[in-house]
Amino acid sequence: MSDAKQTIADGRAVLGIEFGSTRIKAVLIDESHAPIASGAHDWENRLEDGVWTYSLEDIWSGLQDCYGKMTEDVRTRYGVSVTKLAAIGFSGMMHGYMAFDEAGELLVPFRTWRNTITGEAAAELSGVLNFNIPQRWSIAHLYQAVLNDEPHVGNVRFITTLAGYIHWKLTGEKVIGVGEASGMFPIDSAARDFDAKMLKTFEALPKVQKYPWKLSDILPKVLVAGEHAGTLTAEGAKLLDPSGALEAGIPMAPPEGDAGTGMVATNSVAVRTGNVSAGTSVFAMVVLEEALKKVHEELDMVTTPMGDAVAMVHCNNCTSDLNAWVGLFKDFADTFGLAVDMDNLYGTLYNKALQGDKDCGGLVAFNCFSGEPVIGLNEGRPMFVRKPDAKLTLANFMRTHLYASLATLKIGCDILFKEEKVKVDTLYGHGGLFKTKGVGQSILAAAMDAPVAVMETAGEGGPWGMAVLAAYMVNRKDGEPLDAYLNERVFAGQQGSVMQPDAADVKGFDEYIESYRAAISAEQAAVTALPL
Repeated sequence: MSDAKQTIADGRAVLGIEFGSTRIKAVLIDESHAPIASGAHDWENRLEDGVWTYSLEDIWSGLQDCYGKMTEDVRTRYGVSVTKLAAIGFSGMMHGYMAFDEAGELLVPFRTWRNTITGEAAAELSGVLNFNIPQRWSIAHLYQAVLNDEPHVGNVRFITTLAGYIHWKLTGEKVIGVGEASGMFPIDSAARDFDAKMLKTFEALPKVQKYPWKLSDILPKVLVAGEHAGTLTAEGAKLLDPSGALEAGIPMAPPEGDAGTGMVATNSVAVRTGNVSAGTSVFAMVVLEEALKKVHEELDMVTTPMGDAVAMVHCNNCTSDLNAWVGLFKDFADTFGLAVDMDNLYGTLYNKALQGDKDCGGLVAFNCFSGEPVIGLNEGRPMFVRKPDAKLTLANFMRTHLYASLATLKIGCDILFKEEKVKVDTLYGHGGLFKTKGVGQSILAAAMDAPVAVMETAGEGGPWGMAVLAAYMVNRKDGEPLDAYLNERVFAGQQGSVMQPDAADVKGFDEYIESYRAAISAEQAAVTALPL
């Protein structure tokens, strides 16, 4: 404790803050990269005029509350105030669209990754660029606005993501980390920058040429991990810490996306490593040895924070429906006056799932709160269905919803592993799905038919990963690559638990997916029959 106290007092601690879908979290680390304080603020997106969004007030009040709780944690634990830091890094949910005019004013409400309103643009750009452009990418949102003749498009002078926006307001620098940038527009991994040829192709599109801007002029500058991305300004310090205690001049790391910080948090930035982040959304990322043989709309090509090529399967829905069902069981317990701790409830129900039939006994669930492009849904309706002769037991019910949380991810990853024959030595799992030891891990191993590791540090998640990236920026030796820094200075000696796939579980999940695929038309019909 005394060492941590002195580290904070001397300004040697490093801060990482990540804007997740449901929580903004700050993690303060010491010089050994160990967490020494944290703070969090819960928030939720809302559907306004058909668009999933967060307001600017949500963003800044949430950030200030999160930072304030971290400093309160510091005062409670160590009796000191946070006045200076060695470095700060911000990360956020990838993709989405924040567009600003010449005066720096937001032109339309923030359009988050969760929106599936850019299908026309994504399809057209994927064809023109011969590169899969997912609906949630910034460029898909911009081009959809072009196709829709939205009035704001002519006034656009800068577009960025949530992490890029926060960084810009705190430093004055319009920059972005290459991993986050890869969710805005395709990256040339050799150049570690936006693909110049594709930029020219986009700028030559007739519907784009009528506007007074060039895409290359309105995108942020791309930086790789380890590069300095500016310093905290006096105005930025007041935005982050309204109390005025925090000093300006702190070095800032390139803002990254939650995919990149998840890779860092699980030590999976090297070739043939991969990670799966499973929370509100779920995504798998595998660092590639060589290029894929063809373009797949289910597979996104993004990068590590160093710019190396990564194949990514991203699904909009994961644990929201699962959490809702657990909440129903909590309501049941409350009705009978039973005092049930939520962590114990999750653990009990998750472990019960392991007793279920490997194929879920004829039950099928769709966890789609929002659209799911991997299975062709622009909107979603959570749905549970069973055959008349199905085995409706609590174990099968819970196993079904655990399978459902990973079903679309499996569909995408089957293309990656079975069709493209991509090799991965180990997948590292992180996120809420893995909180109950061994359950989410075994289900994921069955879905991927690959070894799954869960490391102790993975529980710290993205904000810790962002703090590590900020520490890498100020501590790395000349020419020291990120993977070596992680192996030798961050994860040295850490093992984590590795679970091999069980053959019967793999077979059962494959059988479940057959039923799931057959029922997709029923999910599509539910969207039509139950309009929002």
